Amino acid sequence: MSDATGQPINRPTRPAWLEVDLGQLAENFRLIRADAPAGLAIGSVVKDAAYGHGAVEVARVALCQGATCLLVSNLDEAAELRDAGITAPVLLMGERMESELPACLELGLSLAIGNAPAAEGASRLAAALGQALPVHVKIDTGMSRYGARWDAALGLVEKIVALPGLRLDGLFSHFSMSDEMDKSFAHQQISRFRAACSAVERAGLEAGCRHLCNSGGFLDLPQAHLDMVRLGLLPLGVYPSSVCRRIDGIHPVGTLKTRLAAVRDIHRGDNVGYGLHYQAPGERRIGVLPLGYGDGYPRVRNAGHVLVRGKRAPIIGANAMDSTMVDVTGIPEAVAWDEVVLMGQQGECEITAHDLAAWKGTVSYEVLTAWRSRLPRVYLNGGAVH
Repeated sequence: MSDATGQPINRPTRPAWLEVDLGQLAENFRLIRADAPAGLAIGSVVKDAAYGHGAVEVARVALCQGATCLLVSNLDEAAELRDAGITAPVLLMGERMESELPACLELGLSLAIGNAPAAEGASRLAAALGQALPVHVKIDTGMSRYGARWDAALGLVEKIVALPGLRLDGLFSHFSMSDEMDKSFAHQQISRFRAACSAVERAGLEAGCRHLCNSGGFLDLPQAHLDMVRLGLLPLGVYPSSVCRRIDGIHPVGTLKTRLAAVRDIHRGDNVGYGLHYQAPGERRIGVLPLGYGDGYPRVRNAGHVLVRGKRAPIIGANAMDSTMVDVTGIPEAVAWDEVVLMGQQGECEITAHDLAAWKGTVSYEVLTAWRSRLPRVYLNGGAVH
């Protein structure tokens, strides 16, 4: 925020924020690198603001820790990295409209392509400009989203190699279910992808970088590591499931915090919040938090808890856009403006992204990417307040 002269305004952040520990992030990357086989490249997935943690900040740490490329989902995400001065290779996933292609070339991106019309459009533009656009071919091995079907991928690869202005840099696919106990479909996808890659090689073509694994695949499917793995969730210290392999020392880098904006007494029969979802069964002491679903916190009703003074305070009633109410009757020492943890650790207690997901009935990915831009990010260990 700046004043009329363009000078930054020294304004305090609101009493609700997401702390991101860049030191722990660097340590997580170091532990992942130590766990990985020698020569395996690591691509850092920083789409959707690096799962809510800040794309530029996470990308810089990832690159310092040896990541060889960054992966994003749309042009705005790629432009944010370039505008921040990041010159590392950036792979743009998904499909692109032809109108987006000039920006892809301007930003110096590698492009995922999964069909012939997209390849032809990219070729026309790149050839007209005298450029060589790096391309990774998406192979559909069972997700049925983007890409050429595994048993027909060779035709697309041959077309791309023959088109002017395009340079084949890699082949990739994506697991549908790599982080659960049942790996049968993942094994089928591995076989399909290997078959497609082998067909390309038998045709005398250089496949380039082959990549299939996400965080779950990296942890549990070492036979699918190939040339590079794409890691988004794991470096942030969040495991994709409760059953996948663990790496000692990896911890979450994000902690969601707020403060008790008010502490008040209510009486038997008093109602709390919208919809009359909570009625006090007796004398209660409640706290009001200045944070709600407008910040991306899950919309819950009498479910979950927060941490106050290292103790669990149950959420009561239905939280609102800007406020959440908790029962602090069992924490008599709690007072207004005490720090509160909604995701992370306080004392001996911890609330994980998986806990929040369970309360809402969703997955941890949605919880992390839901944090809104109005929630300040505070970067520890070398970062700044945003």
